[in-house]
Amino acid sequence: MVNRKLFRPVLAEAKDSFVPRSVQPAPQPAAAIAPRKKPAPPDQTYAENFYFVKQMQSRTPVAVVLTDGEVLHGTVEWYDRDCIKLTRYGSPNLLIYKHSIRYLYKDGEEPMNGSSNGH
Repeated sequence: MVNRKLFRPVLAEAKDSFVPRSVQPAPQPAAAIAPRKKPAPPDQTYAENFYFVKQMQSRTPVAVVLTDGEVLHGTVEWYDRDCIKLTRYGSPNLLIYKHSIRYLYKDGEEPMNGSSNGH
């Protein structure tokens, strides 16, 4: 049988290493504290790009409703950050600034109810 000795620290040593809970550590700089929040969503979702590419590839006829209520019909030939090119049948093609578009939808479908068309 092995003779084991119980090891007990000296009470004075334990008191020296004890840090009371009321003593707070020194404040750390803001950069050193890791945030525990959820990260912010991305600035760009690319949903608009995905939509336009899909409509261009399938040459889907669309109806473009402008801010003044005028409705234009055609297909989206290309787009960029500021405008789209609408190819029309029997009429001249148009370059339309996105800021003048209220909304667009697939031609032949009714626009969604509740859209802000001002009527």
